Amino acid sequence: MAHIRLGFALCGSFCTYGQVLPALARAVERYGDVTPILSEKSAGTDSRFGRAADFIREIEQICGRPVLATIPQVEPIGPKKLLDALAIAPCTGSTLARLAHGFSDTAVSMAAKSMWRNGRPVVLAVSTNDGLAGSAKNIGLLMEKKHVYFVPYRQDAPEEKPTSLVADFGRIGDTVDAALEGRQLQPVLLGPA
Repeated sequence: MAHIRLGFALCGSFCTYGQVLPALARAVERYGDVTPILSEKSAGTDSRFGRAADFIREIEQICGRPVLATIPQVEPIGPKKLLDALAIAPCTGSTLARLAHGFSDTAVSMAAKSMWRNGRPVVLAVSTNDGLAGSAKNIGLLMEKKHVYFVPYRQDAPEEKPTSLVADFGRIGDTVDAALEGRQLQPVLLGPA
């Protein structure tokens, strides 16, 4: 495989970090050159799932480089063509809305905008409790956008959370590889886990 420079951005779906951090480690194994990016909320919010400083330390240990967590830190990604692909995992409903409507007011949304400026792929691993409600329209808008690819996803505990969606984080690498070839990994919609 050719040398791939992957950006791996994490947003604030803290409950998925237990699945996302192993996926990040697999991405480092697969590509070697992985730049970690955190939304400002992820970089600064302690939650019942862990302390932000502990997540940052673990992410930096996995990637072997510092986390980028501000707009000025990620802005050069586009002009300097620093990445070949960007994976956003987990991609929250808030980030979906920002990306669907062209906002670049966070480190993660600015990183995506920087990629699109050069026609490079952005891979979204959705994790949102309103995926089949308020975020559904944003998913639809993004599915039509050039250079956007979705990690296959499914309903998350449909009986308890009927509108929740979550990506199969184990398929991030396959989705990135397909995106680099300009194609969407199929099927996008998965059956029950």
